[in-house]
Amino acid sequence: MSIEINAVKRDVKGTGASRRLRRAGNVPGVVYGAGKPAVNLEVNHKDLFLQFRHEAFHASILSLNLDGKKEDVLLRDFQMHPVRNTIQHLDFQRVSATEKIHVKVPFHFLNAEAAPGIKLEGGIVAHIMTEAEVSCLPKDLPEFIEVDLGALEIGNSVHLSQITLPTGVEFVQLTHGNDAAVAAIAKTRAGISDEEEAEAAATTEEAPATGEPAAPTEPAAE
Repeated sequence: MSIEINAVKRDVKGTGASRRLRRAGNVPGVVYGAGKPAVNLEVNHKDLFLQFRHEAFHASILSLNLDGKKEDVLLRDFQMHPVRNTIQHLDFQRVSATEKIHVKVPFHFLNAEAAPGIKLEGGIVAHIMTEAEVSCLPKDLPEFIEVDLGALEIGNSVHLSQITLPTGVEFVQLTHGNDAAVAAIAKTRAGISDEEEAEAAATTEEAPATGEPAAPTEPAAE
């Protein structure tokens, strides 16, 4: 999916100038990196917001058309208005085709309804992570990563090392020795058996009440 952003250079800087831009329906921003000077820019909010809602906008190489000159960039940061849900500012980073980038990519979970832990045992999916940081060249960056849950039973989980990645892509956490769990099948309250509930109740009844002295024992006959 190719996403192009049309922008123009912004000559006036400062809080007051940015406020005026937003009132006029534009979003202030900046593009930097790749050994080039940072450039202040502005983007039409209406056009931007239509693209901003797509997941791919946040984890893809974007084409920034700045005054007719196109550059490959990544969205590195953004600010939202706390009440109006409007975009307040954007930070773009230029990327080089020959240098690896680090980007957080979302997970797409597949086949959960077919997992034995859900279909046969009544469990639920616990999404421990919804995205992970990857390292790759810009041309190899995936829009999302698929995680197959189809073989999971209750108590099982999928770790980063078990996920198949496209060629040239690696998880940053794995390179640092952290094989984190991504998703698991957990037991629901309804899935607890009657035997387990009876055992738990018996254990509670047998345990002495907290704070009550133990019953005295009779002395042995002499």
